[in-house]
Amino acid sequence: MRYLGRMNVQAYILIQTDVGKASSVAQAIAAIPGVNLAQGITGPYDVIMRAEAPSMEEFGRLILSKVQAVPGITRTLTCPVTS
Repeated sequence: MRYLGRMNVQAYILIQTDVGKASSVAQAIAAIPGVNLAQGITGPYDVIMRAEAPSMEEFGRLILSKVQAVPGITRTLTCPVTS
């Protein structure tokens, strides 16, 4: 995706949650602007999300800070997408 002639920063974020919180965490994350996917998964992580922003600074400020403030999240792992 392009934003004003430049590439957006995109990443998948793997999220661990407190027991029984995956569904509510995924719903809360899906409402954050810039998030285009938030789903519960199985395995060592409970939720996967994909998000994008115009720059890495904005990605951290606008998305990661809001994701990490969602109640029930215990750990995140950010995996930037390269093109």
